Amino acid sequence: MAKKPIDVMCTAFRDGFQSVVGARAFTKDFIPAVKASCEAGIDHFESGGGARFQSLFLYCGENAFDMMDQFREAAPEANLQALARGINVVGLDSQSSDVIDMHAKMFKKHGVTTIRNFDALNDVNNLIYSGQCIKKHSLKHEISVTMMALPPGCTGAHDPDFYEGMVRQIMDADVEFDTICFKDASGTATPAVVYETIKRARKLLGPDMPIRMHTHETAGTSVLVYKSALDAGADGIDLSMRPMSGGTGQPDILTMWHALRGTEYDLQIDPDKVREAEAVFKDCMKEYFMPPEATAVEPIIPWSPMPGGALTANTQMLRDNGLMDKYPEIIDKMKDTVTRGGFGTSVTPVSQFYFQQAFNNVMFGDWEKIAEGYGKMVLGYFGKTPVEPDPEIVKLASEQLKLEPTTRDPRAINDEDPKKGLEVAKKNLEAAGVTDLSEENVFIAATCADKGIQFLQGKYTIGVRKDAGAPVAAPAADGPVACKVNLNGKDYNVTLDGDKAVVNGKPFDFSVSEGTVEEAGAAPAEAGSGTMITAQMPGNVIRLEVALGDVVEEGQPLMVIEAMKMETEIKSKATGTVGSILVDAGDKIVAGQDLVEIV
Repeated sequence: MAKKPIDVMCTAFRDGFQSVVGARAFTKDFIPAVKASCEAGIDHFESGGGARFQSLFLYCGENAFDMMDQFREAAPEANLQALARGINVVGLDSQSSDVIDMHAKMFKKHGVTTIRNFDALNDVNNLIYSGQCIKKHSLKHEISVTMMALPPGCTGAHDPDFYEGMVRQIMDADVEFDTICFKDASGTATPAVVYETIKRARKLLGPDMPIRMHTHETAGTSVLVYKSALDAGADGIDLSMRPMSGGTGQPDILTMWHALRGTEYDLQIDPDKVREAEAVFKDCMKEYFMPPEATAVEPIIPWSPMPGGALTANTQMLRDNGLMDKYPEIIDKMKDTVTRGGFGTSVTPVSQFYFQQAFNNVMFGDWEKIAEGYGKMVLGYFGKTPVEPDPEIVKLASEQLKLEPTTRDPRAINDEDPKKGLEVAKKNLEAAGVTDLSEENVFIAATCADKGIQFLQGKYTIGVRKDAGAPVAAPAADGPVACKVNLNGKDYNVTLDGDKAVVNGKPFDFSVSEGTVEEAGAAPAEAGSGTMITAQMPGNVIRLEVALGDVVEEGQPLMVIEAMKMETEIKSKATGTVGSILVDAGDKIVAGQDLVEIV
């Protein structure tokens, strides 16, 4: 009896990186493994998109489009698949129509064959225009239903009836698709629910529509889930390769091959050749730090459904900020953010919203500070949640964010937003002195905002961890020299560039003679008599909103910092004059650090 062929997409070089090392991997390190995988006969790869777009700019000092070109060169005949977040495309924030269209155009240009298109809220309206753009630019469209198990004791969504309703909505929508995927990023959907869901989907879609299943090993049930999906009629699954398999990632190709031995299913691989490719991959990644939480099953995940792709990205950020000791408490708080947030699927960006809110609940007290993404989600600015969020949380979000709840189409809202779109991105590039206004650079500025522009200016931080886990040092660059100077017990930020010195944001002329600095301008005023604004938590300074000598009101924003993918305003606690600014854009800060003095 002939076996049923099963299409395997190798996720090692996209989801594998995101799920195991927080999406932080240099292109030159893994390309030999891509070539070895092709030689082993693998011809379907997940190659880009998702967190592996922004992470290249934020942590690797690389251009994601260059990575995509190199991947295509290494796998010239393969089906290269990218991940997109509906109207969010490759960012945490949703986008305007022109950016959504540009996303499909640019990914086609840089070698992508197929785009998996999903919406974390399972709002089909968010998949229609993005899907139309994917087909418009001659890409294959894999539309998705996102899955998870609700925390024990919760009901109202994420059961076979809910998913069947999603399939019916997709079939009724004005969008063409080539395949459909049931995507469980947290690995919590139970085998029974997966079996019943795909059985119903196969009946609705007919025998010829390709159905894929995607899950993770995080909760320890991935192999059984995949076997249940195949038994119900799926004909494609996502698998990874060591060292980016198991734990928070997908099960290994060889593990699944072994699990299916003696069954009716054929993964269409040569296991010995795959072993050879895995040996190459292991050698490529031998210097990389493997977070311990990424290599093991986590039994608590069904109660706090954190996807593998978000889990390690967040723990790496916690390590960056010296907050890893807070991780168990944050994970524990996640159940509350899920159950009160409307049951959006725990997949990017909603998984990040859940984690950010849990982080805030730990750092500031329960619901004392609503994370912007979480607040906008419960207020309706990303679309309709599967069930209504907790009214108390909606009220808090509305009050803190100063936004009213909405039922409007989020894409229409974005199209009217004067801060979004390609033209705005061009102006932001020009204002930053970036002269190359290529479509790629404009898209980077639109989707990665300030950090994308800083990368294009040559300003970035390397956050790839190797060996014992310390971030790899950024390569030395020509240009200004920045340092901190302590004078009479007070820290000053000093940047030396030619014959100019910028001290706490104020420029001075200077000259050096026999090791002494001769002042050519007035020294900064002695500090200590005013109100000092300190950091409540660690992070990175994104931008300053005031300059030395500015008059500010109490509550006025002084700067914006970023931590855990959240931008947080630091506001003045007093009315007065900015007497000193002790940090600059790009600086890393710690909790309790002095930032600005108001005199």
